[in-house]
Amino acid sequence: MPETDPTSAPARPEWDHLEKLAAEAAEVAASLLRAHAGAQLQISAKSSRTDLVTDMDVACETAIVEFLTSHRPDDAILGEEGTGRDVTSGVRWIIDPIDGTVNFVYGHVGFGVSVAAEAAGRVVAGAVVDPVLDETFSTHRNGGARLNGDPITVRPDSDPTMALVATGFSYQHERRRRQAEVLGELLPQIGDIRRVGGAAVDLCTVACGRVDAFFEVGLNPWDYAAGALIAEEAGAVVQDLNGGPPSRQFVFAAAPSVADTILMLLQSAQADRI
Repeated sequence: MPETDPTSAPARPEWDHLEKLAAEAAEVAASLLRAHAGAQLQISAKSSRTDLVTDMDVACETAIVEFLTSHRPDDAILGEEGTGRDVTSGVRWIIDPIDGTVNFVYGHVGFGVSVAAEAAGRVVAGAVVDPVLDETFSTHRNGGARLNGDPITVRPDSDPTMALVATGFSYQHERRRRQAEVLGELLPQIGDIRRVGGAAVDLCTVACGRVDAFFEVGLNPWDYAAGALIAEEAGAVVQDLNGGPPSRQFVFAAAPSVADTILMLLQSAQADRI
């Protein structure tokens, strides 16, 4: 993947502007999804028969790219559905036009549009829009997290033994047995599990306190770039399983009151070994 050029990265005062553009770009795609709810879709598979892509994924990515290009023509772009452009400005946009495509295809809740801005190798702004609930989560680094413009924080003072933990499963069927084993070790130690099917929205539910924690293996940058920053800015502990930054290997986000305990349980279960 092309990296941003740190010598030309935008200064901090511009981060709030990038947040605004991320939210507006995500809303462009969300409006398309609302307008085509229930319409006949052209559906195909990508990495496995359960990893779906639709004509709306492509249309939404195109709409987001056109919007961002009209405002910032020199920025780089990395999109899930194949849009790629080299950097000249120091900013790269990381786009998931429909995070949770299977939910969208089935008319199920839990899908969203994710748009993040990366500068100097780290995400500095982002937004996730849930078209069904009409919710926009957004943030810029060191600026706090918001839901429809109002400040949000993680759930305070939770009991780890009663924690509600969100997760997701791989599209690769051979990995799912191992992920089920991890859940078998985790479930007796916590309150319950939620599996909605869209990592970006799941991370935002940590940010606003609807769940206490989230973890998943094998995510791509577009799955978690915006959501991880939103969760972090809402006060969550956000990392991989061993204290590094979130990555394809492992993404973890949790309220501080439960983070250490749940991390220890996941480490004991070797949750990143798939």
